[in-house]
Amino acid sequence: MLIRSKAPLRLGFAGGGTDIAVYYNLYGGYVLNATVDMYAYCTLEPSPNNRIVFNAADLEKTEEYAADGCPAVSKNLPLHAGIYNRIVKDYNNGKPLSFIMTTYSDAVAGSGLGSSSTMVVAIIKAFAEWLNLPLGEYDIASLAYKIEREDLCLSGGKQDQYAATFGGFNFMEFYGNEKVIVNPLRLKRWIRNEIEASLVLYYTGVSRESANIINKQIENTEKKNDKSIENMHELKKQAVLMKESLLKGDFKGFSEGLNKGWLAKRNITESISNSIIDELYQYAIDNGAESAKISGAGGGGFMMLYCNPCKRINLIRALKKKDGIVMTPSFTEIGTQAWTILNS
Repeated sequence: MLIRSKAPLRLGFAGGGTDIAVYYNLYGGYVLNATVDMYAYCTLEPSPNNRIVFNAADLEKTEEYAADGCPAVSKNLPLHAGIYNRIVKDYNNGKPLSFIMTTYSDAVAGSGLGSSSTMVVAIIKAFAEWLNLPLGEYDIASLAYKIEREDLCLSGGKQDQYAATFGGFNFMEFYGNEKVIVNPLRLKRWIRNEIEASLVLYYTGVSRESANIINKQIENTEKKNDKSIENMHELKKQAVLMKESLLKGDFKGFSEGLNKGWLAKRNITESISNSIIDELYQYAIDNGAESAKISGAGGGGFMMLYCNPCKRINLIRALKKKDGIVMTPSFTEIGTQAWTILNS
């Protein structure tokens, strides 16, 4: 028997950063995002040999343990062990499980597409399928967040877990007392098609440690840094305005919001942008992009570019002259999924 699962990666259009607890506990956070046809994958193969094997195929890392307790959380594959330990503790009466787990992702860690949290969601979904756990979307997303932020003490926000679990275009609200509201956007098909035809992703080739950027953002918020908080408020405002633009098919407003959001985000901390990103931004604008922003915490990863669809091919040609990778993603409406193969 094999249990497989996948969860989609996301593009953050607006509000990223307001989903960090230190901010939304005080002011409430709004995020606008959408999932794309890039995934994190997990396969579980139950085994009778009382061994636990974690194999991260894309990272070329493997760890093996005796299935007689909680594996130590290592620096190599902390997510895998952390998820297993929580699942066994909360959902299997502390009884060890024996299996081989294989994971891989379509995007590298540090890409800005929420790859780490998406992997957590995919792994939880695989365990839920195997153990027949009664976990709904909010349950899975909340559990993924708690494992990362509480169990493993990894810095980060909250949107990635919910995007990967729910899928599609969503306007998310984050409040104190762990209150989260996911509002699926019922976009007309032509609006979705137009946005999809207007976007280009460019991987800068720079994978960054988002925790460092997020920790600085947390520090600025805790210290009530006026400039940082004002820019966070602007990110939240643009999330609302861009949601309205999307629903109405106001593509000029959507593009302007993308730019305004990026200008606000890069002013939160100095490490969000750098000379490489600034030069790439200007190069894209000079070659047909109307607006652009770095996806995720900043500092590197994927840059999301918005342009007139008639100019997209010229923008792609120009970007291919650079050293990075050009992609044209498609949106997906379905969140995390799992299935069982009996005859394997």
